[in-house]
Amino acid sequence: MTVGITSIDIAPSVDEDRLLKLLVEDGEIVTERLDHWVRERPDARYLYYGEDATSLTYAEFGTLTDTIAGNLAAHGAVKGERVSVLTTNSYLAAVMMFAIWKCGAIYCPVNFAYTGRLLAYQLDDTAPRLLITDTAHLSAINDVAADLAHRPTLVVHSRSAGEHGEVPDADPRFTTIPWASLVAQGAARPDVEILFDDPANIVYTSGTTGPAKGVVQPYRWMAQYTFGLRSLLTRDDVIYSDLPMYHVGGAIANVARAAWVGCAVAIWDRFSPNDFWDRIAISGSTSAILLDVMIPWLMNADPRADDRVNTLNKVYMQPLPQHHAEVASRFGFDLVMAGFGQTESGATVNAFIVETAPGEGTPATHYRGLSHAEITERADQRGIRVLSGAEVTEKGFMGSPGPFCEVSIRGEHDRECAVGEPGQLVLRPRLPGLTMLGYHGKPEATVAAWRNLWLHTGDAAVCDADGTFVFVDWLGDRIRVRGENLSSYQVEDLVNQHPAVQFCAAFAIPSDSGTEDDVVVYVVPADGVALTAEIIHQHAESVMPKYMRPRIVRVVSDLPRTATNKIEKYRLRRRILDELAGPAGSATAPS
Repeated sequence: MTVGITSIDIAPSVDEDRLLKLLVEDGEIVTERLDHWVRERPDARYLYYGEDATSLTYAEFGTLTDTIAGNLAAHGAVKGERVSVLTTNSYLAAVMMFAIWKCGAIYCPVNFAYTGRLLAYQLDDTAPRLLITDTAHLSAINDVAADLAHRPTLVVHSRSAGEHGEVPDADPRFTTIPWASLVAQGAARPDVEILFDDPANIVYTSGTTGPAKGVVQPYRWMAQYTFGLRSLLTRDDVIYSDLPMYHVGGAIANVARAAWVGCAVAIWDRFSPNDFWDRIAISGSTSAILLDVMIPWLMNADPRADDRVNTLNKVYMQPLPQHHAEVASRFGFDLVMAGFGQTESGATVNAFIVETAPGEGTPATHYRGLSHAEITERADQRGIRVLSGAEVTEKGFMGSPGPFCEVSIRGEHDRECAVGEPGQLVLRPRLPGLTMLGYHGKPEATVAAWRNLWLHTGDAAVCDADGTFVFVDWLGDRIRVRGENLSSYQVEDLVNQHPAVQFCAAFAIPSDSGTEDDVVVYVVPADGVALTAEIIHQHAESVMPKYMRPRIVRVVSDLPRTATNKIEKYRLRRRILDELAGPAGSATAPS
């Protein structure tokens, strides 16, 4: 059971009719927007899959997803049922996402790096009717078959079946459906009414403590989340995406946003600093999202005389680096968007930053989409703040609240913080269905997040005198590595599975590159057991995705604790930073 809070009457002076008109002026339900462009632009390209150069028009994508939706419904994926998708293949995930929405079911993506305990937990927590996967991930699913309390019906996609051998067998404990039955011709798209507050997705977020929680997002959440980003685009734009489809950035901000606008989206399975600019050239992409370490990776390449000769003119950077103007100047980005985006809250704080004058960024021969003046006009119409690059110099800059949510900084007991005083970023929606419906199966966590009728983001920020919101830090024990948020709980839980470990403490320290973290783990061995850092590293390699593995491990006899037995991680953090700052710090860091 999910506890949902979809409407809060806290701002009677707000003109809800005006806000709703603004939100839905270019449509509210993403499948209806896709249908619109299937009618209006059937021969225009919608999806380009760069891994094998597959291209689908709006009509082709519409027909394919209609067919799969009909077959999904025939196999029990009716309105409200959950369907999980585990694949690295962004093309497969995009097709399945729209097909799942079209039959009224709920899209439940799974992090493709998950195996073992992490994978079993999410599958049991979601308890989907169907699990769509591919041959690359079947062995990981088979490995957890015995551990699952709920075993979904399995569908295994294989583009090579019949050419290079049979699809590997699923564990016999799973009921299976052949992939051919999902794409079989003749199935009619289900006649399903989709409402704005119907659940569309369950996307898992690490939060700050405890196991990952499934965030239930309604259809209007997607309209709110994409509102600012799609304000920048026309049908002439092309969105570039290499973000995973279990991530709201890849699935919603990129692939779904294109369907709203009626433009094309070019997708790859993973980010590649070596291939990035070739991909931009191949696809003619004009808009992209750059996260965390992607920016320094691109900046670390040797400068070239033609760095600006590309089509990419509108870029969202998250988090916004302090040297954003330097990045934009080098690569010719005309406009950078900054903001605060979250799986629970959507995109409630943002700003457009004009980095280069017209003609001084993207060359006129390569520029496509709205002009600078048109972007400024549209931003004004939609309540989005516009600044020049020279005005944005503060580290952690996020922008100003958009029109749909009240945003505040609150301290202890949700006391309102003074200007410039750090506190937790909280918000309240001004229309129903704008934020998450709740955490799937976790009513207590839902109520805790919504205490005092504020949605608590778990992030510390300040608000300046001019209404600018600035990010300060993650609250709790959240760690960010390679664009992924994880909690110390997750790391500790997996380290503690080793029989030689009595208990441990995981936390983050700043990484040398970008704005991300390095994971540190202090481990106390079980009594009488010999334990080394190398053993923990080997264990982490066997049970954790690469991004979750600790870079630094220390084996100690005990951990500092409070009188109530809570581990004092701040002392450990200070200890390791002092150690690494010493003469031998660089030599001891990896161990």
